[in-house]
Amino acid sequence: MLPLPTERPTLSVTEAGKYLGLGRDAAYRATHTGDLPSIRIGRKVLVPTAALWQLLGMSPTQTN
Repeated sequence: MLPLPTERPTLSVTEAGKYLGLGRDAAYRATHTGDLPSIRIGRKVLVPTAALWQLLGMSPTQTN
């Protein structure tokens, strides 16, 4: 299950891709094109969990 943003504010690109059914390369391409929201800290690319919830059309209160 997708973690709550309060429990885990960010996910790796690979982890986020798994929730979307994407492989590693496709997930990184999606961050590059802007289809998957991401933030860069140095060389590390992370996906905000809240943005992933929103992308999936879900609310963190919908935990089922």
